Amino acid sequence: MNRWILSYDDYDPGTERLREALCTLGNGYFATRGAAPESPAGGAHYPGTYIAGCYDRQAAEVAGRHIDNADLVNMPNWLPLAFRAADGEWLDIDHAQASGRLLSYRQELDVRRGVLTRLVRVRDSRGRTSRVAQRRIVSMHDPHLAALETTVVAEDWSGTAQIVSALDGRVVNAGVARYRGLPEAHLKHTKTAQPDDPELLLLRTRTNSSDIGIAVAARTRASAQTAATRRSEHGWTGHDLTLDLREGVPVTVEKVAAVFTSRDHAVEECGRAALAAAADAGGFDALLERHTSAWSRLWRRCQLSVDHAEVQRALNLHIFHLMQTVSEHSVNLDAGVPARGLHGEAYRGHVFWDELFILPFLTMRFPQIARALLMYRWRRLPAARRAAAAAGRRGAMYPWQSAADGREETQRVHLNPRSGRWLTDHSHLQRHVGLAIALNVWRYYEATGDIEFLGEHGTEIMLEVARFFADLADYDRSTDRYRIHGVMGPDEYHDAYPGRDEPGLDNNAYTNVLTAWVLRRSLDALAALPEDRRKELRERLTLTRQEIIRFEDVARKMHVPFHDGVISQFDGYAELKELDWAGYRERYGDIRRLDRILEAEGDSPNHYKASKQADVLMLFYVLSPGELDDVLRQLGYEHGPALAARTIGYYLPRTCDGSTLSSLVHAWILARTDGDTAWNLFLESLFSDINDAQHGTTGEGVHLGAMAGTVDLVQRCHAGISTRGRTLQLEPRLPTAIGELRLGLRYRGHWGIDMTCRQDLIRVTLRPGATSPIRVSYRAEETEIQPGATWERPLQHGRTEPAQVDVALQGPRNGLWSRPGVTDGRGGDPSAE
Repeated sequence: MNRWILSYDDYDPGTERLREALCTLGNGYFATRGAAPESPAGGAHYPGTYIAGCYDRQAAEVAGRHIDNADLVNMPNWLPLAFRAADGEWLDIDHAQASGRLLSYRQELDVRRGVLTRLVRVRDSRGRTSRVAQRRIVSMHDPHLAALETTVVAEDWSGTAQIVSALDGRVVNAGVARYRGLPEAHLKHTKTAQPDDPELLLLRTRTNSSDIGIAVAARTRASAQTAATRRSEHGWTGHDLTLDLREGVPVTVEKVAAVFTSRDHAVEECGRAALAAAADAGGFDALLERHTSAWSRLWRRCQLSVDHAEVQRALNLHIFHLMQTVSEHSVNLDAGVPARGLHGEAYRGHVFWDELFILPFLTMRFPQIARALLMYRWRRLPAARRAAAAAGRRGAMYPWQSAADGREETQRVHLNPRSGRWLTDHSHLQRHVGLAIALNVWRYYEATGDIEFLGEHGTEIMLEVARFFADLADYDRSTDRYRIHGVMGPDEYHDAYPGRDEPGLDNNAYTNVLTAWVLRRSLDALAALPEDRRKELRERLTLTRQEIIRFEDVARKMHVPFHDGVISQFDGYAELKELDWAGYRERYGDIRRLDRILEAEGDSPNHYKASKQADVLMLFYVLSPGELDDVLRQLGYEHGPALAARTIGYYLPRTCDGSTLSSLVHAWILARTDGDTAWNLFLESLFSDINDAQHGTTGEGVHLGAMAGTVDLVQRCHAGISTRGRTLQLEPRLPTAIGELRLGLRYRGHWGIDMTCRQDLIRVTLRPGATSPIRVSYRAEETEIQPGATWERPLQHGRTEPAQVDVALQGPRNGLWSRPGVTDGRGGDPSAE
C-alpha cells in the first residue's frame, strides 16, 4: 500500500461528492473541490472554490423569523474544461457510464506532491475511443495560482476535436441540500473587457453585501491548436479551441488560473493582478516543480510516522487537508479555521472551537500559523466586548460561531427532518468557546515562549475572557461559592431544564472548572510580562486590584456539582431519568442523533442522562491529570485517580457519540487505561471521513477538527508530549498496534527536535545548530539535552492515572464502540434546516 495515495479505480456517482471533498486541493489561501472539470453543479457533482475569510451575508425568513446568514462564498469556478470529438457528444462521465461507454476510470490523489490525477477512457456514440489524462494542482508555492493539464489521445481515430476552457461566475452556494430555499446567490457580475492577449480570459465579480472584489484570470494553451475563439456571456467567459488530433498522438491543453481579491495585500486592482499572474506563470511542468518542492518542505516540518501502513495513509491525508486549509500563506490573512475546512459549505464555513483540536499540531511545527489563527480571535476582541456589554457583562464574550466580523453567527432555529418541525436553537449559549480561546493562547505560549505575542495580544484576550466569566459568576452567600447560570456545555443534547421556560443550564462542570483554570492562567500571563508592559496593560484595561481579587476569589470558590461520587455534568443532572438505551437501539439502530428521535416522539433529551458528546469528560482532554487535580484541590473538592475513574466510567456508556470529536476525546481518555478500546475508538475517528461514516455529510466538507485531532492524539497522547512550564514533558502511551512512532517538533525556538518511541525505548535528539539546550522530563527524571546530543531511556510500561475504568458494568453502551453513522459536534443543524 502506498501511504501517500488515495485512489479510486471506478466511477461511482453516489460517492462523487464525498470524493470531491476528500480530493480537494488548496494552499491556505484558496481551495477547489476535486470535481470533474467538465461537470457543472447538480446531481452527483458540486464544483466549489473557497477563499479563506471571504464571507457574504444574506437575509431570509425562516419559520416566521427574520434571520441573516454569513456564508463562506462559493467563488467563480476556474475549472471548466470540456472535450468532444468533432460532431460528437461532450464528455459526460455520468452519461458515458449510464450508456456503457465509460471504458475505464481512475482518480488518484497524491498527498505527498499535492497532485490530483484523473484517467478516463471513453467511447462516443460514433464508436471513437479517446483517452483523457488530467493533472491538477493548487499551487503551494504561489497562493494565487492553480493549474489543470489535460492530455487527450485519439486511440482509434484521427480528426478534429473541440475544447471549451472557461471561467464561470454564475455559481451559487448550493452545496448543502438542507440550506436550499435560503438565498444562494452571493456574487454580482461586472462587465469585463477581455485582455488583448488571446490566450487570456478575465472574470470580475463582487460579493453582494460584503462588497469583496474577486478576479479570476486564466491562460489556456494547446500543443496542437488549429483555431481559437473567445466568447462571453453574463457571468461567464470562455475559449473555444479546435484541435487537430492524429491517431495515437497525445495533445496537451494547459490551463493556468490566477485568483485575487480586493482584500489582498500589495494589490492595486485585483483584475490586473490576476491577469499579470496568469500571463507570467510558467508552463504546467514548471509550476508543478515549484509546487511539489513547497510540499516537500512542508512534509519535512510535518514529520510524523508510524509503522502501520493504513493508519499512516489516513494520518498523511489528515495532515494534507489541514495544511491545505491553513498553511504558511495563511499567516498574512485575516481568517479563522472553518469547521469543514475550505472543502465545502457545511456550517456555512463558520469558525467554531475547532482550533482547540487543530492548534496543538500547528504550534509544535508551524507556530507562525498558530499565531495567525490566534490573531483572528484578537482582531475580533472588540466584537466580543460589544457582545458582552450587550449581555450586561464586562469583558469579552466570544461567539459560538464566528465568520467575518466576530458577531454571533449561530442559528436560532433548526429543522428536525424526522418530525418536520422547526425548533428554537440555543447553541449560542455555549459560552465555553471563550474559555477554549484563552486556553489556546496559554498553550501556545507554553510551547513557543512567545512573550511578544503574550504581551501584545495574548494576555489581553485571556484577561478579557477571564473578566467576562468572573462577572458571569454569581456569588451564593449560603454556600460561599460562585455559580454560573444559563449556559450550555459541549453536550448539545442538553440546553434547558425540563419544565423550565428559559433556556440554559446551571453550573455546567466543564464550564465552571475551566473558568477557574482560565482565571488563574490569565493572572499567570499578566505576571509573566515585563513590569512596564504589565502596568500599561492594566491601565489600558482599567484592571483594578479589586478586580484581580475577584478573579482569585472566583478561582478559589467556584462551585462544581457532584453526585454519586462523580462530577455532575450540571446541577440537576442526577435527577434526570435513565434512558432505555437497549430499547432505542433495538428500535432505531443508529441513535447518534438521539435528539431528533426523541423530539419526533414528542420527547426531549433534556429529560435523560444521555449526552451527544463528551462534556464533563472534555476536562480530561483539555487538562492534564495534574492540572485537573490542582484545580479541584484549590476549589476544595476530592481529586485524584479514583474520582477520575468513576467519572469516566459513569459518562462513557451514557454518551451516544453524536460527534466525531467525541470518539476522539474518549480515545484519548481511555488510552491511559484501556488500550484496546482506545485504539478502536481512534480508528473510528481516523477513518470516519474516508469511509463517510456520517452518511453523506463529508461530501459537504471534511471534519477538519476531527482530522487534526487524530494527528494530535498520536503526537500528544501516543507520544505523550506536553509543554508545561519550560520543560518538554514525555509520557508515551504507545498502542500495541504501533511498533515505532517517529516525529519531528519545534519547541521554544528550537527547529530540530526528533523523537522516537518504540515499545522498548524512547529517544530524543536535538539537532546540531540549536542555540541552547532543552529540558526534558520523563517519569521522575528531568534532564538537559545539548545541541547535537541524544537522550534515550527504556520505555517503562504500566498504567498511569486514572485508575482502571470499568465501562461494561454500566450497561447501556456495553461494547458498542464502533458503529456507523457519526454526525458532527454542533448544535442541531444550521438555520436553513
